[in-house]
Amino acid sequence: MITKESIQSFTPTLPYEWYVNPEIFNKERKQIFSKNWILVGHTSQVKNEGDFFTFDVAGEPIIVTHGTDGELRAFYNICPHRGTKVERSEQGNKKVLQCVYHGWTFKLDGHLHRAPNFTTNELGKHSCMRSIRLEVYRSMIFVNLDPDALSFADAYQEFASELERYPFMDSLLLVKENRRLIEANWKAVVDNFLECDHCSIAHPAFAKTFDMSNYNLVPCDKFSYQYSTVKGKDDSASVRFYWTWPNMMLSVYPGTGNMTTTQLIPISAEQTMAVYRYYFTNVNITKEEEDMIAFVDQVREEDFELVELLQMGFRSQAFENGIYSPTEHTLHHFHQLVKKAIQE
Repeated sequence: MITKESIQSFTPTLPYEWYVNPEIFNKERKQIFSKNWILVGHTSQVKNEGDFFTFDVAGEPIIVTHGTDGELRAFYNICPHRGTKVERSEQGNKKVLQCVYHGWTFKLDGHLHRAPNFTTNELGKHSCMRSIRLEVYRSMIFVNLDPDALSFADAYQEFASELERYPFMDSLLLVKENRRLIEANWKAVVDNFLECDHCSIAHPAFAKTFDMSNYNLVPCDKFSYQYSTVKGKDDSASVRFYWTWPNMMLSVYPGTGNMTTTQLIPISAEQTMAVYRYYFTNVNITKEEEDMIAFVDQVREEDFELVELLQMGFRSQAFENGIYSPTEHTLHHFHQLVKKAIQE
C-alpha cells in the first residue's frame, strides 16, 4: 500500500508532456483503456427487452443490448459488411438493429438477421457483430476490450469487497445525467479528484460542510477512496469518494441510498468527455436529494475551471513536471499505475 511516508521530498509527478503528447495518448488507449474494465452504464438503462445504449471505449464505438433471452450483451457498434457504424442513437428500444448503409439488420444478440445484398446469412465471422466482454457488478455495467483479461470479480476483488458496505446499491435507478466536454487531459481530471489540498480554497461550500480536519485518503489495489463526515455529525453522516482504475469515480453521500458516478471518455490528449450520473432508490427524488445534486454540481463546476487552467500549464516550458505534497499519496498511487501500464 502507498502511504504518505512513501513520498519523499520533491518527488516528481508524471511528466507534463504526458498530458499533451498525442503519442502518449495513443499508448494509453492501447495499454490502459483497451485492457481494463471500463464502466459504460447501469442496468436501469437497459431494463426492458430491446433496450440499448451506445458508448465509446478507447475510441471504439460500442453498443449494449438487452436481448430477447433477457441477457445483456456488448458489441462493437460496427457493421461487419463494410465497417459502418450501425446504431447512431445514444439509447432507445428496437427489435432489430439496422445499418443505414446497405440495410443489413442484426438481432439483439448481434447475429445477422438479414443481408439484402446477399443470398445467405452464412458469412462466417461476418455473420455477427463482434462481441465484447461484459460483466455486471452491483447493477453497474462494465466492458473489457481484452478477451484475455481477468474477470471483473478477480481484477477488482478489494474494490468489490469495499462496496459491500452499501446494501442499497442493487436497487438504485438512474435519475439524472449530465455531460461536459472538458478541455483537459483525462489524467488531469483524475488528478484533481484524487487530492483535496485544493478543497478549502476552491470549494468553500464543500469545506464548510465536511470535516476537513479529519479528511482521509486511502490508496488500495486498483482503487482509492477518500472519506470524511458532515461537520457536527457522527460517523453515520459520512461521505466516501471512490476512484477506480482507470477512469471511474463513484461517490456515496449521507442520507438515503444514493450514488453518483463519473465516467471519463478520453477524446484526445487535451480533451475529455465527462459523463456524470446520479442514482437514487426512487426516480421521484426528494427536496433533500435535489439539494444534494445541486451541491455536487456546484463542486464540479468549480473543478472544471481548475483542470482547464491546469491543462494550460502543462503546455508551458516553465517546468517539466510537478512535485507531490505529503498528503498527495493517492495521486502518487494513480501515477504509478499509469507509468506501469505505459511501460509494459
